[in-house]
Amino acid sequence: MEETHRGRTALVTGAARGIGRAVAEGLARRGARVAVMDLRLADAAAAAAAIGRNAIAVAGDVADWESFRAAHAAAAAALGAFDILVNNAGISPKRDGARVPAAEMDPAEWRRVVDVNLTGCFHGVRLVAPGMIAGGGGAVVSVSSVAGKHYSSIVGVHYAATKAAIIGLTRHLAGELGPHGIRVNAIAPGRIESPMIHTVGADVNAAALAATPLGRLGTAADCADAVAYLTSDAASFVTGVTLDVAGGLSMT
Repeated sequence: MEETHRGRTALVTGAARGIGRAVAEGLARRGARVAVMDLRLADAAAAAAAIGRNAIAVAGDVADWESFRAAHAAAAAALGAFDILVNNAGISPKRDGARVPAAEMDPAEWRRVVDVNLTGCFHGVRLVAPGMIAGGGGAVVSVSSVAGKHYSSIVGVHYAATKAAIIGLTRHLAGELGPHGIRVNAIAPGRIESPMIHTVGADVNAAALAATPLGRLGTAADCADAVAYLTSDAASFVTGVTLDVAGGLSMT
């Protein structure tokens, strides 16, 4: 694989498994040094060990400013300032495999999803942007969802709202940080084969598959390739974009 990211340093949140791990692996294979961040150090360390010499592990809660700040400081001390940030960490709580209706949702659950999925993205940008500005540029990619663009009966209102907000956050930050040479984009995955999708019944995933024009579920590698493109020089004139990685699902 061509080392398109040699000399780059990346921080990936929620990187112990699923899309985050595939993103971290993909960036490392392309030559980047990667900080694998997750809530539990043991999980992050296992992922970093599997990725190899280009990866280190740090633990932190993206929803907690002090926790994220400590994780960022530890990672920066080991790798230096970051020129790539991937805001991947996210949660989508279910009840017995189904979404919790808004009329029954515990406000504490709402707040936790907003804190992780949305505020976590802000925390990441707030931490890395000063170094990117000082270094003359960088690239940020946040993970949204097609559920942030269209109604989905699968996810709760908190998840859908945060994923829609990430699209708005991306556009605003692209305008604000563009003059500093920082590109800000997002990806919007469709139904991706990952641990998260198995919190619902097989019939739900079968219906999503049937509605996907390309006729398959996506993979974490599909998302990783999209992130690799958006953080590469090949996308040097691409900013403020939310790229669907959905096999055409978002057209329906």
